[in-house]
Amino acid sequence: MSDGPFHIPNDDTVTADAIRPNADLRDADLSGADLFRATLSGADLKRADLSGADLREAQLSGADLRDADLAAATLFGIPVAGLSLRRTDLSATDLRGADLSDADLYGADLSRADLRGADLSGTDLREAVLSETRVSEATIARARLSED
Repeated sequence: MSDGPFHIPNDDTVTADAIRPNADLRDADLSGADLFRATLSGADLKRADLSGADLREAQLSGADLRDADLAAATLFGIPVAGLSLRRTDLSATDLRGADLSDADLYGADLSRADLRGADLSGTDLREAVLSETRVSEATIARARLSED
């Protein structure tokens, strides 16, 4: 493959094996894709549509998910500590038990998300939408909730 942008079509042939680390997936349509255990480390996923995608056990370290659409995606238990999820749509997303410590969720839409048991320690939640978000047993120590 070339060193240029790596684009994945949105069809039944998309598999976790089709994606390589550091892929340029800006604006990609990966809605509903089965990305179970996909290696997305270092991937540029800015503005990508990952709504409804299965991202369980995916490797996301160093990925840029700013302005991405992860609505109703399954991220159950994945480590996303320290990731930039700025202005990302995470509405109705399953983030139970996820490690979101020190993540940048500034302005993210977490409405109706399931954050039960998630670690939000040190997370930037300023201007995040948290309506109807489930947060029982979540850890929010040092989370930044306001400009103070």
